[in-house]
Amino acid sequence: MKHLTAPPPLSLDDKKRLDDLYAMIEREADYFIGYPCNAVFDYSPLFPFLNHPINNVGDPYVPSNFHLNTHDFEREVLEVFQQLTHIPEQDAWGYISCGGTEGNMYGIFLGRELFPEGLVYYSEDTHYSVNKILRCLHVRNIMIKSNPDGTMDLEDLRETIRIHRDVPPIIFANVGTTMKGAVDDLAGIRQILDELAVHQSYIHADAALSGMILPFVDDPQPWDFLAGLDSISISGHKMIGAPIPCGIVLAKKRYVDRIARSIEYVGTMDTTILGSRNAITPLFLWYAFRTLGLEGCRRRVEYCFDVADYAIERLSEVGRRAWRHRNSVTVVFDRPAPEVVSRWQLAVQRDIAHVITMPHVTRAQIDRLAGDIARSDAAVESNRVMK
Repeated sequence: MKHLTAPPPLSLDDKKRLDDLYAMIEREADYFIGYPCNAVFDYSPLFPFLNHPINNVGDPYVPSNFHLNTHDFEREVLEVFQQLTHIPEQDAWGYISCGGTEGNMYGIFLGRELFPEGLVYYSEDTHYSVNKILRCLHVRNIMIKSNPDGTMDLEDLRETIRIHRDVPPIIFANVGTTMKGAVDDLAGIRQILDELAVHQSYIHADAALSGMILPFVDDPQPWDFLAGLDSISISGHKMIGAPIPCGIVLAKKRYVDRIARSIEYVGTMDTTILGSRNAITPLFLWYAFRTLGLEGCRRRVEYCFDVADYAIERLSEVGRRAWRHRNSVTVVFDRPAPEVVSRWQLAVQRDIAHVITMPHVTRAQIDRLAGDIARSDAAVESNRVMK
C-alpha cells in the first residue's frame, strides 16, 4: 500500500481569499488600540513545531505516554510565574491554559471542590465570562456592588458575608478590571474575613493583564500569593504577546491534589480543565522570556505607562475626561461617536470607552485618535447649529 501524500495546494480563488483576509488584518491592525493584546512579537523560529501534532495532554509535572509534548518548557515558564507571584515553590502547581477564562474557571472549580457548599462573591465589574463559568459549574453566587472606580465595594461584601457567615466564601477578586483596570483591595478583603472570624475561605484573582504589570512596578497594590491568594489566572497573549490566546493558572498544590485523577491510557494525571492542551503556546511564552527577559518586560511596562499618560493628555485636550488607575495601562474616557468606536476598535460600556496602551500602541496613533474625536465632535456641533 502506498503512503499517503500531502493534499494538493489551494485553488487560486481560495488563495486569493486568504490573501484578502491577510491584507484586511494588516490594515485593521493599525487601529487596534482598544483591547489588551500585545502585537509586538516574532515567533517565526518556532514555526517548524507546527509541522507536528504536539499536545500537552495531562499534568505538566507528570510523565505521559504521549511523548510529542513541550512539558519541560511549560514547567520553565511556570517557574517564572511562580517567582513573579511569590508562591512558595513547595506549594506551587500550575499549567498553561488557553486563556483567562479557563484560568478563572479552574480557580472557581478548585474553590467549589474545597467548599462544595461555598458561595462565590464577585463584583459587578467582573469579566462577563465569570457569570457563564458560574452557570456551567452550578456554583451558588452573589454579585457584589462595585464602586464608581470599578473596585469591589467592601462594605457591601462585608454585609453580604456577615449575612451568610455559615457558608464558606469563595472570593473572586479582580486584579485589573476589564473596563477600568481597577484592582480590588485584597488587604481589605482579608481584613473583612478576619473581622468576621471566617476561618474557611478561598480567594482567586483574575490578573489577566495586570499580572504582567504589577511585578515590574515599584509600588504594586497587594495582588499575589503574599496577599493571601489561593489561585491566580494571568493571560499570556496580553502583555507578553502571542498569536494564539493563552494564559497561566497557578494554585496551591494541596488543593489541586484533591481533584487529581489517574488516566491509564495516557499514563498521566488529569488535573487540568482540558484534556488535550496547546503545546505551542508554552514555547511562545518560553521564547518571550528567553529573548526579552524580565528586565525587558519592565522596560515595556514603563513604555506603556508613558504612552498612557500621553493619551490622557491628548484626550483631555479634545474635551474628553480621561484617567487611569495607578499602575494601569487602561485609559478611560468619555465614549466617542460610533464611527470613532468602530474605526479604532474601542471597547465601550455605557458612557465610557477605553484605550489600552499595549507595547504596540504609539503616540502617533493616540494623536490620530484624538484628531478623529475632535473632527467627529466638530461635525456633531455643526449639525446641531444648522438645525
